[in-house]
Amino acid sequence: MDTSLPVVRSVCDLRARVADWRAQGLRVALVPTMGALHDGHLALVRRAGELADRVVASVFVNPTQFAPHEDFDRYPRDEAGDSAKLASAGCHLLYAPSVRAMYPDGFATSVAVAGPARGLCADSRPHFFGGVAVVVTKLFLQALPDVAVFGEKDYQQLQVIRRFTRDLDIPVRVEGLPTVREADGLAMSSRNAYLTPDERARAPELQRALSAAAAALAGGVEAAPVLEEVRHRLAAAGFGRVDYVELRDADTLEPLTRADGPARLLAAVWLGKARLLDNVPVAAG
Repeated sequence: MDTSLPVVRSVCDLRARVADWRAQGLRVALVPTMGALHDGHLALVRRAGELADRVVASVFVNPTQFAPHEDFDRYPRDEAGDSAKLASAGCHLLYAPSVRAMYPDGFATSVAVAGPARGLCADSRPHFFGGVAVVVTKLFLQALPDVAVFGEKDYQQLQVIRRFTRDLDIPVRVEGLPTVREADGLAMSSRNAYLTPDERARAPELQRALSAAAAALAGGVEAAPVLEEVRHRLAAAGFGRVDYVELRDADTLEPLTRADGPARLLAAVWLGKARLLDNVPVAAG
């Protein structure tokens, strides 16, 4: 199999390639990533290929969604490996801009988000969703895709992107793909590389605890004691700080006291140096 993949690094070159596809009457899909690709990312690419004729994947570690104390400098990067993986999954073009290309000197624009961007990850990372909104808006306007595919592992991020895409009338269909997991249930994530072998063995307890809680909440019981049990279970399994374990409306992400409609159980917890995110759907009671 040919694992070479065309790479463009400027908006001009990206738009020229997309314009050529448009002239042929082809639909275009975009898969935004920060690289360090795993099978979860490749599932997004394959889904994009089902929805469109041509797939562009972006690899860009976005500095505006990292706080100064976070892991921007040590975030894993492997463009050559990512390119080969993307080609094997059916991607047609890699867009890999530099920081200067995305944020040239004098860049002075922000995108303010609220609604589903309130609470959860925003409480501990207040800078995050503004950075996501800027870079995703830019990617949408740079690539002008028909559809963009994101993973449900980052569920709050997905709902924020859906919200500002609708609010700003950006003509892109935002498609979510269910979380891709390891065989033992751990949600695939580039940051799983930070786990030690012992931490990796403990990590699947997060998904097991959330799944058990979701089953209990599906009975329509009060959420608070169920969520507290998840926290106790994670502490007993050796997890560190729990940023949140919450029950939210599946669409708006408004807090819920019980699952009386489509709901989502979401968690962000620390295990060593890795901040693990996970979520599971909760059926209405």
